[in-house]
Amino acid sequence: MEIKNIVFLFILIISLGVFAYTARKILGYLRLGKPEQRFDHFDKRIGNVLSIAFGQTRLLRDPIAGPIHFGIFWGFVILLTAVIESIGEGLVHGFSLSFLGPVYSGIAVGSDIMAVIVLFAVLYALFRRHVAGPKRLRELDTPSQVDATLILCAIAVIMISMILLNATRISLGEGAAYAGDWRPVSLALSSMFSDTAGTQLIFEISWWVHIVLVLGFLNALPYSKHFHVLTSIPNVYFSNHGIHKEGDGALKPLDLEDETAESFGAADIEDLTWKQLFDSYTCTHCGRCTAVCPANITGKVLSPKKIIVDTRARLEEKAPVLTDGDTDSLVHGRKLLHDFISPQELWACTTCRACVQECPVMIEHVDEIVDMRRYLTLTEGEFPEQLQVLYRNLENNFAPWQFSPDDRGLWADSLGIPSLSELGTAEDIDYLFWVGCAGSFDARYKKVSVALAGIMKTAGIRFAILGKEEKCNGDAARRAGNEYLAQMLMAENIETLNAYKVKNIVTACPHCFHALQNEFPQFGGNYNVIHHSQLINELIQRGIILLDKALEGGVTFHDSCYLGRYNNIYDQPRESLRGIPSATMIEMPRNRDKGLCCGAGGAQMFMEETEGKRVNIERTEEALETGAETIASACPFCMTMMTDGVKEKGKQEEVEVKDIAELIYEAMRK
Repeated sequence: MEIKNIVFLFILIISLGVFAYTARKILGYLRLGKPEQRFDHFDKRIGNVLSIAFGQTRLLRDPIAGPIHFGIFWGFVILLTAVIESIGEGLVHGFSLSFLGPVYSGIAVGSDIMAVIVLFAVLYALFRRHVAGPKRLRELDTPSQVDATLILCAIAVIMISMILLNATRISLGEGAAYAGDWRPVSLALSSMFSDTAGTQLIFEISWWVHIVLVLGFLNALPYSKHFHVLTSIPNVYFSNHGIHKEGDGALKPLDLEDETAESFGAADIEDLTWKQLFDSYTCTHCGRCTAVCPANITGKVLSPKKIIVDTRARLEEKAPVLTDGDTDSLVHGRKLLHDFISPQELWACTTCRACVQECPVMIEHVDEIVDMRRYLTLTEGEFPEQLQVLYRNLENNFAPWQFSPDDRGLWADSLGIPSLSELGTAEDIDYLFWVGCAGSFDARYKKVSVALAGIMKTAGIRFAILGKEEKCNGDAARRAGNEYLAQMLMAENIETLNAYKVKNIVTACPHCFHALQNEFPQFGGNYNVIHHSQLINELIQRGIILLDKALEGGVTFHDSCYLGRYNNIYDQPRESLRGIPSATMIEMPRNRDKGLCCGAGGAQMFMEETEGKRVNIERTEEALETGAETIASACPFCMTMMTDGVKEKGKQEEVEVKDIAELIYEAMRK
């Protein structure tokens, strides 16, 4: 064995040993988190890896950064063969992958071309980061900028050294064994060199620079935000995107009957799951989550990226102490909550999941935020004063407002709509109409309940309501962290629904829809739930209801987060609106899965925005800029927020805010 091989073997063993030590340490840190099942549904998880990790579908949502990262990612995947070959050559003189035959020729072409693509992608990424990119990149803190710049420069040098390595090898007459004729870039550059000692020196330097940088890169990653190079694929695999029938946004229930629990919710790293800790190691610091966060956009202190970055910082501060068995008072006297993440940040979240939707590595920000809200509410008893009113009303009136539960069905008194208490069972009806709190009590949204009832009657659908037996679904309480109150409301509703043998439910509220369909099953409530936008579109498509009255002026549709991002319902409301004669659909710039929240989710409907611009004003301004005379919605929260926004802008005489049920009912042939 030559000296070169011996030296390289020594470096390789040291490098792999250091990496193994670091990896073992980090795995030990992750074991501090609570257990969570993330190893089920192998086929679906592999599907996520293929589409999101290898297909880069999340990143390709950005027309500029997406292709750049796609090129860098696939360049690395293809160039792994070059790394393997370089390592093999370091161990055995003359080693190559030529034994792969024709496949090796394809590898040679691909690696040569991809090296150039990656090099240009890196150069553009540097230009974008420091000169002409989005503000979120150019205004990163200095350590993050330095880290990113060094990593990108290292990648560039790795690519250049690999091309020089192959070019000098060809010029030295060794290209045949390494498919030199199939390396167009290296072959072209080889003419710059001659078969001399100087070329041999360049070859040796290039090889050592290439391999040392690769091994150094491997060991630097765990201490960098670029650790996602190694963790992103497993993190995508372990994400619950599209895995369970409960939907991506269903919150995990707390076991409130656990007598051994000393607290509920998350205050520090031990209260989070191992997957949430792993999320913190996978964050790319790209800021896409913060860039789309409605709270951050409108000047609130919340930054979803900071939540995840702070989690890693606290983990790396406390985990070494815990794993060493130390009881350092300074570390144990601090917590993730309060010392790293403030309640002000957490209470600004609308739980819209825009951050989750945009994250290219499938980090689940909202779950962690709600877990910390649970600790604030259930363990510390600290929450905004307005929520005290909400909780009291939910406990006493089973609704967010001070209305008597006995008045829930008054809106339907003159419409001849039966209640299940009158029928005795749901076996003889097509749907239970779950009206919801707004549809029962809010003066404006009761008109939507009447419109939907009229549509169903015209269509010949047999339906009934619960009336005074219906209670709030618990969504607002649950996302505000009051899991105890939410579970109580859900359990009482489930008991009522099961007693009447309810199977099919239709509702006009996306929050009710999501809770009934995706979260009630956690507590024994399994029903076929449909949102009114789905039912209306089905009736139109089947020709059961006919639309023959024109809608004058343009209409723009505002996507509800709980209908869209939570449940992937985007097309049905739009298809229904397009079915109205003369209706002209005008999309807002932020629409569908890139739509902006109205600002009411996550119990924000019942809190005051005291910081920055109101979210509903931001969204209303966007809607008004379309020039549409009608803003259509499919959610009581959205309707309230958009209506308030239109009034705030003084446009109530020019622009109407209406639910799709109202627009369809007005256009229907009665």
